[in-house]
Amino acid sequence: MTFSNLDIIVFVGYCFLILFLGLFVSREKKGHQKDSKDYFLASKALPWWAVGASLIASNISAEQFIGMSGSGFAMGLAISTYEWMAAATLVIVGIFFLPIFLKKQIYTMPQFLEQRYDARVRTIMAIFWLLVYVFVNLTSVLYLGALSIETIMGIPMQTAIIGLAAFAMIYSIYGGLKAVAWTDVVQVAFLVGGGLATTYLALELVGDGSPWDGFTRLRREVPSHFHMIFDKGQFSIPDGQGGFRDAYLDLPGISLLIGGMWIVNLNYWGCNQYITQRALAAKNLNEAQKGVIFAGFLKLLMPLIVVIPGIAAFAIIQNEAGSGDFTTAMTDSATGFVKSDKAYPSLLNLLPQGLQGLAFAALTAAIVSSLASMANSTSTIFTMDIYKNFFNKNPKEVTLVRVGRIVALVAFVVAAVTAPALRTLDQVFQYIQEFTGLVSPGIFTIFVFGFFWPKGTANGAFWVAVLTLPLSFGFKLLTPELPFIDRMGVVFILTSLVMMGVSYFDNRHEFKLDNATIKRASIHFFIMLVLALGMLVAKNMGLDFYSAPGKTLVHLLAFEGFVFLITLLKPLKAFEKGIHYDKELFKTSAKFKVGAFSIALILVILYTVFW
Repeated sequence: MTFSNLDIIVFVGYCFLILFLGLFVSREKKGHQKDSKDYFLASKALPWWAVGASLIASNISAEQFIGMSGSGFAMGLAISTYEWMAAATLVIVGIFFLPIFLKKQIYTMPQFLEQRYDARVRTIMAIFWLLVYVFVNLTSVLYLGALSIETIMGIPMQTAIIGLAAFAMIYSIYGGLKAVAWTDVVQVAFLVGGGLATTYLALELVGDGSPWDGFTRLRREVPSHFHMIFDKGQFSIPDGQGGFRDAYLDLPGISLLIGGMWIVNLNYWGCNQYITQRALAAKNLNEAQKGVIFAGFLKLLMPLIVVIPGIAAFAIIQNEAGSGDFTTAMTDSATGFVKSDKAYPSLLNLLPQGLQGLAFAALTAAIVSSLASMANSTSTIFTMDIYKNFFNKNPKEVTLVRVGRIVALVAFVVAAVTAPALRTLDQVFQYIQEFTGLVSPGIFTIFVFGFFWPKGTANGAFWVAVLTLPLSFGFKLLTPELPFIDRMGVVFILTSLVMMGVSYFDNRHEFKLDNATIKRASIHFFIMLVLALGMLVAKNMGLDFYSAPGKTLVHLLAFEGFVFLITLLKPLKAFEKGIHYDKELFKTSAKFKVGAFSIALILVILYTVFW
């Protein structure tokens, strides 16, 4: 890419604007010294539009612009399910999760776990999150960002990694969440505006001057890339080694709507520190809830920005038939194969001068905002959950802020050293999903039972935390043919059984069944028996349990099994830290309800059109 003077002015102007704003909002009034509430929760003063913008800026990063565009190139619109189902998930989080978190007045997710369970659960989950944030999230965003800069500008990857890390560190380490959240408002404007410009011009290129004709041509020439739900064996994608594998392993059909994808999204948007930290920093619950609705509408827009360009790149490659400038640009020098994750950076090279700076600023905004958010949340968890509990139980506020800054710096350095190791992967987005999925089922189990089952005990949560990784790795090794999203569903069921079993063991001396409980349990057992017999008959008639009807039966049986067990365990006494709610807690405003209904209606239309 050759920047014109206008491109340079746009990009440099963006950089100075972010740095100036970040440092400006980080100032403190004369006589006031920044404390932990200022640094980690932005003084709890964020309005709804800042909450929503910061949620999206934290979420949309190189893994979306580069990784999801790469997956769009490889498998098409189906990858949009992560974005569109996230919109529905944000509605659920706004109704059921945020009221609980804000009522507890917490700084971190592990802090909630100690309030609900005990210090053991808090510590082990804090360590989990620290490892995932540094070695998966920060590392992958730095790598994908550096890959794009290397492809676009020709700057060596290690140099690009250092540059991106330094840019994010300058304002985020000093200012904390306040600097991150307020700069995110500007970052979102750049990433949406620049992203839409890139999509417009990509479609214009495919459509010989008309974006609408470009979209129509894409649907006509690559119809395989416009399906949301895959059947087993329907579609093959590159494996990064010159071969192909079944796309069903990444996006296993109907499971996306009724299975493990809910675990992915609810865990990410409802139990994830660097996401929920924005809502915790809101002025009040109403502002936090309006913020997640705003973020939900932005998520509906994201596939247009990050997936459609990847499909356009695929169409260009198809038209070049193996030889052409674009094919050369997308070919990885190390492996000699066309690399899916090079779709978006290569596409930027085709933009006309004058818009390259805006598109590059959008990409950089996505990368830097996510890096800053992840580093800030890493420092928050270490400072509030590890340092304050084990190294200095009564620290001064200035000490907490200093430790937070040091930890953020260390996290950046470790991620920068680790990032180049990801070069061998074809689709880093899928790497992120699979490896965060190793811990997601257990984390979600601990939270969902902590929220809604007051009889779940600390021992139950502790053993779920301990067994999550062994179970996930075990199923990954024993069932490599099982899609990782389905594997997450299986591990969630098993960890739920662990939670219920250990909680029962803790209460075994007081466990007694009355006649009403036995009657209800018998009804659910009968339903389970009918479903099991029906599945046996269907299997003998040739039903494939990987098909939509087969999966539906499996999910119904699993659901009935859950209800059966919970019914049996109803006589257990509530754990002393179990949460009991007033229904008033989950009431929402009229504006929230209208927004939630609108998101649901749009999703129904989208899935109807692109099923």
